[in-house]
Amino acid sequence: MSLFRKIFGFKERSEETIKNEERGKYMPEIKLPIDERFTINFKANGGKFLYCENMQEVNDSLTAIIQENEWVDKDVLIIDDRLNDLFTSANLKPTKNTYSSTYFFSTCEYLISDDGSLLISSNQIAEKKLKELPENFVIYATTSQFVENIGEGLKGIKSKNKSKIPTNITTIKHFKSNDNKDFLTYGSSSKNLYLLLLEDL
Repeated sequence: MSLFRKIFGFKERSEETIKNEERGKYMPEIKLPIDERFTINFKANGGKFLYCENMQEVNDSLTAIIQENEWVDKDVLIIDDRLNDLFTSANLKPTKNTYSSTYFFSTCEYLISDDGSLLISSNQIAEKKLKELPENFVIYATTSQFVENIGEGLKGIKSKNKSKIPTNITTIKHFKSNDNKDFLTYGSSSKNLYLLLLEDL
C-alpha cells in the first residue's frame, strides 16, 4: 500500500476529515417534516402564512388582513357557504358575483408539501377558472390537510368523495407576479394569497 501511496500521492485522511465529510451520495436524504417543507415552499412561492392555534386567532387574523388591505366595505367572493356560518363575527360582505368582489375567501382540499401549492376543486371554485377569480385570495385550512404530493391529495379527494368526485381540480402555486416568468409559469395567473392555518392535530 505504501508503494501506491508514493506513486499516486495518496494522503492519509484523519478521522476528523472523514467525520466532517458530507453524507455519501447513496445515503437517504434527510427529509424535513411535512409541515416545515410546505411552509418553506409556500413562502418561496410568495404566499403569506398565518399560523393559528384556535378559531379565535383565525378570526383575529382574518380581521387584521381585511383591515390591513382596506377591504372592510368591499365585497368578498364566497362560493363555499359554510364559511359564512363559520366567520359571522368578521362582518364579511359575501357575494357570488366574481366581477364585483375584491377578494376571494375559501377553503382548499389539501396543502401540497413538495411544492408549497394548494389543491382545490369545484368544492371551492365551482366551475370557474383561476383567472376569473379576484387577484386576492384568503384561504382557510387546517394542519390535517397536509399531504406529501399531488398524487396523495388526489387519492384523498377520491376517498372523501366516493359518491361524487369533484371536478375542476387544480393547484394554486404562484402567489406573486414574476417578471422573469419561465415556460412552466406561462398561462398561470398569480394571486396575492394569505393562508390562515388552524392547528387541529
